[in-house]
Amino acid sequence: MLPAHQGRACENIIAEAFCRPGDLVPMNFHFTTAKAHITRVGADVVELVAAKGLDANNLDPFKGDFDIPRTKQFIKDHREQIQWLRIETGTNLIGGQPISAHNIKEVAEICRQEGIISVLDASLLQDNLHFIKTREEGYKDKSIKEIMFEICGCVDIVYFSARKLGFARGGCICSNNEKLMLRMKEYVPLYEGFLTYGGMEVRSMEAIAVGLYETLDEEYINQGPMFIEHLVNELHSYGVPVVRPAGGLGVHLNASEFFPDMPHGEYPAGALGAAMYIAGGIRGMERGTISEQRERDGSERYAPLELLRLAVPRRVFTLSQLEYVADRVKWVWDNRELIGGLRFVEEPSVLRFFFGRLEPVSDWQQKLVKKFRADFGDSL
Repeated sequence: MLPAHQGRACENIIAEAFCRPGDLVPMNFHFTTAKAHITRVGADVVELVAAKGLDANNLDPFKGDFDIPRTKQFIKDHREQIQWLRIETGTNLIGGQPISAHNIKEVAEICRQEGIISVLDASLLQDNLHFIKTREEGYKDKSIKEIMFEICGCVDIVYFSARKLGFARGGCICSNNEKLMLRMKEYVPLYEGFLTYGGMEVRSMEAIAVGLYETLDEEYINQGPMFIEHLVNELHSYGVPVVRPAGGLGVHLNASEFFPDMPHGEYPAGALGAAMYIAGGIRGMERGTISEQRERDGSERYAPLELLRLAVPRRVFTLSQLEYVADRVKWVWDNRELIGGLRFVEEPSVLRFFFGRLEPVSDWQQKLVKKFRADFGDSL
């Protein structure tokens, strides 16, 4: 096990250890920081998620699955450029959608046969474990611990952000392969400091250990998915476009259906996030084109899904708070014709959604506030 100060540090170490310029890294779907570390060292990511994963209205229970025929063909066509393959559980950027245990094992076996390192991003594994147990045939009677060991035991490397898996600060890389661990270990002093004094302190390691034991308790980890499902169902029944079936991490509003005529370049998901903050002080996370990075030639890369994530961390919100969110989302949906787009006024070259600044393309925010005042007055 290699501890790290953050999950992003794990991604950095893996990218440094296993990427060469010109390499291709297959994955079901990318995550922002993982992609940034890979492209920084001159490699590129290739998304091989099944078509169902990019259809917000497809009700398949495992929309994070790899497209197996396409994966096999891609590896056959580009084998010399592939050193490792990344599997993401609870696929973040397509609505927190889970990947099935069967698909994970099938992809891991393909990697084993081809001599490719299989890497599991387990940051959102908790919710994924819940969905495997409740949705996948053959797992109802298995414990969360049994499912976790089965999944993690079939891959070469497991890494995670402990803020998500483990309820603590920091991150971790795990493997039973000593050769791979030694290959990554040399980068730990470079980015984290020496093992005895750099990166994560001992108390955080202890907190992660406790958090991982809590992850094995189904009654503990099911609270988040259950709250998310409740809010998804309530919004869907009202007609609000949301990603279904309910996934993990949060409720994902489908901004493309809020604003079908808004150009991609005006960032629909970002505009929806601004509108939600105006209407209720609700801080959503843009998971669309703003969260993408530009192509190497500077052109915009448009996200296949324009989503606004309303995160629902377990044991944080009450049901009454979710009902408040539902009320404000419904109001924004009813007044969506007032909402316009955004444009960048300050755009960092790396991970622009962290520090970038945008402005509205018109006075639509003032119009939305005026309508809010007309409906609610000074009561709020």
